[in-house]
Amino acid sequence: MSTRSIAKYASVFNIGLQNTFVYRWNYFLRALFALIPLAGTVFLWAAVFKERGGGLHGYDYGSMIYYYLLTILVSNLVVPTEDDFQIAADIREGQINALLTKPMSYLAYRTSIFLSGRLVYSFVTLPPIAVIFIYFREYVVLPNNPLVYVLAAISTVMAAFIQFFITYSLAMFAFWILEISTIVFIVYSFEYFLGGQMFPIDIMPAAVQAVMKWLPFYYELFCPVAIFLGRLKGPDLVQALAIQTGWLLLTWMWARFMWHRGLGHYQAVGG
Repeated sequence: MSTRSIAKYASVFNIGLQNTFVYRWNYFLRALFALIPLAGTVFLWAAVFKERGGGLHGYDYGSMIYYYLLTILVSNLVVPTEDDFQIAADIREGQINALLTKPMSYLAYRTSIFLSGRLVYSFVTLPPIAVIFIYFREYVVLPNNPLVYVLAAISTVMAAFIQFFITYSLAMFAFWILEISTIVFIVYSFEYFLGGQMFPIDIMPAAVQAVMKWLPFYYELFCPVAIFLGRLKGPDLVQALAIQTGWLLLTWMWARFMWHRGLGHYQAVGG
């Protein structure tokens, strides 16, 4: 990529920062109210561990709460915020016409906006999350190995791009249908259930885990959290990062494929 191209997308990133920052209080309130379900989670797992009288697949009450704290943190860092509906609106309302006449990749353009949005969203939402971590500080256990931080950070970055490329691909359905909300909701349901937001994936039976490890949802949230918690080590860690890298490449290629197919259809019908 040339210096001119970098400057071009840096300008898009800067514009995205300015536009997103306008909604900073909306993001703050959204993050604040998103913490409310954590209270229910705390009471639920307190009852579960009290009833069992012991641990659950290597988790105790403290480590389970810590797991959910980390999922909240990682999800705020990686989950796209309405990017799919914004892209669909660009297509549906014909706003991509202006971009098609410019020497600019729409995928790179939306990636720049996604990154700027994540930066602002993370900046605004981290304070309330930090307060929650402080409140539950007795359960917070930081890794001793510096490599864990590096690998967890790399996995988090890959998780963010996997989620974005899936979101981008879903938005491409707007070339064929008017409303994509049903498709988005269905995929989001799978992400929520199979990505580790509802419960840790490694408390599932081994056969179920073996299947889930080959799905992209495993690497959208659970993988970086599991690495940070030390739940993935040795060969399992290497395998997880290798598969996550594979899904990153596949989702990127699929996003490009959907754009070209959709654009061909758009131009064929006179868009």
